[in-house]
Amino acid sequence: MNSMDLIRQMPEMLSGQELYEKLADIPMYSEEIRGKSQTERLIELSALYEIYLPSEMSIEIYSKLYLALLRSLQKKGTNTAIQQSYQNHNAIMRRENRGIIGGSDSFSIVGCSGIGKSSAINRAISIITQDKMIELHNPSTRIIPALIIQCPWDASVKSLLLEILRKSDELLETNYYGNALKARATTDVLIGIVSQVALQHIGLLIIDEVQNCVASKNGKGLVAMLTQLINSSGISIGMIGTPETLSLFESAFQLARRSLGLQYEALNNDEFFSGFCKLLFKYQYVQKKSEITTQVIDWLYEHSGGVTSIVVSLIHDAQEIAILTGYETLDISTLNQAYEKRMQLLHDYIRPAATVKNTTTKRKKKSIEKAVISSEEDYSISDLVQKSKAENLDIVELFREHFTVEEIAL
Repeated sequence: MNSMDLIRQMPEMLSGQELYEKLADIPMYSEEIRGKSQTERLIELSALYEIYLPSEMSIEIYSKLYLALLRSLQKKGTNTAIQQSYQNHNAIMRRENRGIIGGSDSFSIVGCSGIGKSSAINRAISIITQDKMIELHNPSTRIIPALIIQCPWDASVKSLLLEILRKSDELLETNYYGNALKARATTDVLIGIVSQVALQHIGLLIIDEVQNCVASKNGKGLVAMLTQLINSSGISIGMIGTPETLSLFESAFQLARRSLGLQYEALNNDEFFSGFCKLLFKYQYVQKKSEITTQVIDWLYEHSGGVTSIVVSLIHDAQEIAILTGYETLDISTLNQAYEKRMQLLHDYIRPAATVKNTTTKRKKKSIEKAVISSEEDYSISDLVQKSKAENLDIVELFREHFTVEEIAL
């Protein structure tokens, strides 16, 4: 197996506007849909979930995955890979296995739920692999460019290893999984089998939902297995999880130094978040069209905590409610109903990543300063109301001169 022949089958690495356009998924939309029947509009409303607007995170994940796959393919067919293959065979035969080829190019992608990690990974892999296998004819070899596995809910080591074999069989048309079951292979033997399969037939292995290890009694065992698999498979292994995963990585130095990678938080209320909200608002399936305002964007941020999946759900459910009730308008009223009726279980978890707007902070600060300046005078609310009537003054502005007043958009 020649590593250069494998690398030649990889598409050219993209960047800039070309990469952005490839990553983006903007479904077709026609305003004519707003005149269709209730049933048709409710069905088409699901298009909101297909929208994908690439962020800086999307670009970074694409680059990380491309280079990780490239480094994996560079190792295949080398003298070190051949030596590692011999060691893996020893492990299968129940002898000691040593990691020779190493796995310092493995990595982690950590971020809170709902920010689009999985979507970014799937889109990046689709572009990098072009949804096809890597094949060589002399000698005949098939390689899975990227294999995505979900960590078992109970962090079972054996279940994870068997799932890698099962999914590999589906793509390679082999029977590693069936043979392992028939032989009643132990965990140690399975590690040797999986390492051998990965070394010969897998380019990049992605293990999602790694945070399942944190709360499980099997977590430490799975961490040890991952470390051994990284060392003896010779491929790049990406571990994907929520921030809880960091404590798992930090608890084991051997895994921590092999899982340095990318970390992401929820979005700030910035230009990208504003653009994302404006794009979603263009997809209106209610009969009465409405325009998005700064107040609506601020409301969406406050009620989503900067998590994009929650923003999509809010706008989707608000339109669904508006269509079903006959209100037929996407506004703060229907958004509030969606938040209160459909998002109750998320209320305690929504925490904005930053203040809503600098202007809001400045306005509050100014109001406080005014209150301090006028604190020497003792005014009651009834006195100010009487003064407003007598001098025909705006009561809100009059209150601002003596108290801290915060306006809330409804």
